[in-house]
Amino acid sequence: MNREIVILITLVVYKLVLVGIGVFASRRTKDGADFFLGGRKLGPWVAAISASASSSSAWTLMGVSGMAFTSGLASIWLFPACVGGFVLNWYLVAPKLQQLSRADDSITVTEFLAGKGQDTRNIVVLASVIVLLSLVTYVGSQFLAAGKAFENTFREGLGLHMNESILIGAGIILFYTLLGGFWAVSLTDTLQGLLMALTSVLLPLAALHEVGGFAKIIDGLRAIDPTLLSTTRHAAVPAAVGFVFGLLGIGLGYPGQPHVVNRFMALRPGGIASARRIAITWAVIVYAGMIVLGLCGRVLYDGVLADNENVFTHTTKQLFDPVTAGIMIAAVLSAIMSTADSQLLVAASSVTHDLGIGGRKRAGFLLRSRLTVVVISVLATMSALYGNEQIFSKVLFAWSAMGAAFGPLLLVTVLVGPVRPRPSLIAMASGFALSVLAYALRQKDAFGDLWIMTSYGTVFERILPFLVALAIASWGVERRAQAVEETARS
Repeated sequence: MNREIVILITLVVYKLVLVGIGVFASRRTKDGADFFLGGRKLGPWVAAISASASSSSAWTLMGVSGMAFTSGLASIWLFPACVGGFVLNWYLVAPKLQQLSRADDSITVTEFLAGKGQDTRNIVVLASVIVLLSLVTYVGSQFLAAGKAFENTFREGLGLHMNESILIGAGIILFYTLLGGFWAVSLTDTLQGLLMALTSVLLPLAALHEVGGFAKIIDGLRAIDPTLLSTTRHAAVPAAVGFVFGLLGIGLGYPGQPHVVNRFMALRPGGIASARRIAITWAVIVYAGMIVLGLCGRVLYDGVLADNENVFTHTTKQLFDPVTAGIMIAAVLSAIMSTADSQLLVAASSVTHDLGIGGRKRAGFLLRSRLTVVVISVLATMSALYGNEQIFSKVLFAWSAMGAAFGPLLLVTVLVGPVRPRPSLIAMASGFALSVLAYALRQKDAFGDLWIMTSYGTVFERILPFLVALAIASWGVERRAQAVEETARS
């Protein structure tokens, strides 16, 4: 039987399992709270793995391995950045957000940040706009990754091209998300997250064996290009500092991802400690594995790949039998789906719950929510079909923009106390606008050879907007809340 056919059959069986989960979950979805937050009944394993898989999109399997393939040891900074983001979320954000969101009965992160006051409508509107703009781009990048994975796997044998692949992947994600909402998304994300972790062990080990060990990686990289052994790409000091801090700044984006932190709101009481250990262990396995895979891939396939982000699928096809390769490639689609489905729900909740378009009455609410998911999926598909073809940069743009808009405000709210409406609005707008501006200027090379932007461009994009928003949010904390907190401590 044709190799591509065997891989395709394996993928079809896997997708039928996901659809089955969606059908099962649909029986537990009776109202908006179930559709968007699963009734706040997630156990530690489901919450931890689904949150991890949602934060680790196709960018993790294809983008991180692709960067390691291109940059060599300089990609090592992605490990402390991403694992550090998990630690930041699970130790600082999760415990308080779980407790406080239950206390005020918040269904969405936007609702939690806006609070229950009367002057919160502008915050809700701005937050919803930021979510929609960012997530359409983000989900579009996931659909694009699905297209790359399918095309790289099936183009020779089945003649499947990028646009067809994008439409197939988008259709599958849309179908099971519509069926079961948050329950379906969380259960499928758990299965997909476990598959991602298994693949992140098996594939790098196979590649490492093929290369001949870590010493052979170093020798191979040195023979290809000695700069691949530099953790700063042999850059001058200003550029090296900018490069390192720019990558570490990725970790600051974790608290600001609504599709990730809503798992903390859905986690049942008493599950934080177990979920924390599971999530951080998962992160260590997956990010270390993808960096090792990219380094091995550069030694094995230097000069072979036209697109560095295809190192995952190419290595899989070369080193495994068709059935195992099908499972491995299913892991890529798992990374895509586990992020895209969560983001579709968050975007839909912004429209139907936060903005209240069509009203919040129970009658017809689920129907409007599902229709919103369809519309956003169509927009994301258009973004994937007609946008550029770089997953890494598109994901980091959306990630950084939401991270700067929501992360500082969420951290201050859960750790210090509620922020007044006007400073909340200013902090959110400043973080988002500065992140978008820095990205746009860096993409267009608007500063030419101005050393501060060429050396610190990613710092301006990922760290400066976060710090500005953090300062504004800290300044805007309600003094009464601070006084109550100080009294409680004393």
